[in-house]
Amino acid sequence: MTTKRIIPCLDAKNGKVVKGINFLGLKDKGNPAELAQRYEEEGADEIVFLDVTATMEDRGALLDSVRSTASTISIPLTVGGGIRSVKDASTLFSAGADKISVNTAAVRNPSLVTAIAREFGSQAVVVAIDARREYDRWKVYVRSGTEATQLDPVKWAKQVEEAGAGEILLTSIDRDGTKNGYDMDLTKAVSFNVGVPVIASGGAGSAQHFLEVLTEGGADAALAAGVFHDRLLTIMEVKKLLISKGVEVRP
Repeated sequence: MTTKRIIPCLDAKNGKVVKGINFLGLKDKGNPAELAQRYEEEGADEIVFLDVTATMEDRGALLDSVRSTASTISIPLTVGGGIRSVKDASTLFSAGADKISVNTAAVRNPSLVTAIAREFGSQAVVVAIDARREYDRWKVYVRSGTEATQLDPVKWAKQVEEAGAGEILLTSIDRDGTKNGYDMDLTKAVSFNVGVPVIASGGAGSAQHFLEVLTEGGADAALAAGVFHDRLLTIMEVKKLLISKGVEVRP
């Protein structure tokens, strides 16, 4: 069994970490650099930093926030938000990102994934897929969950894998912020149909939820935000449960 990862997410707006429910009602949760440092001390394996309004505001991620966050931690940092070109990706790598995450721009121009992977390696390219269930199917959404596409998340995941993505960040918009547990059906549908690691996101509310998605759900990593920001659960509490169930994690 591969080592499973626990990844706190810093959704940033105007340089502050925010969190809502179903991508709406965002509330201030603190300074990204301070939270990143705290999470590393508490045992986080990686940090994901997403500038959630960059695409909507037609700009790149706020570099000062990225630099200050990167400077406080030694664990891998993935940064997303407003990446539309290889140059945008290069700028973020120069600011301290170890990986970049693309979503809307990848849907608009799938060749961007290939271009960034060729320049920096697939291991540095994460494609974020935000999905919402509509009747009997899921649809991929872009622009921070405000715009539906006709893409199926499983087919899209396969396509971006072939394009060069080294990892997929899969978020259930329906579960986001609810603390009702990850969308197991969605996670399994993607995880068991691609060969690259899948990070499950959306709905974490208990240590049991992490256990379920990392075992039954087939995810390689589990991402969470609100449950950690509000101190309802610590990373070490999650890891203790995983270890007790025989799941391999980094101490």
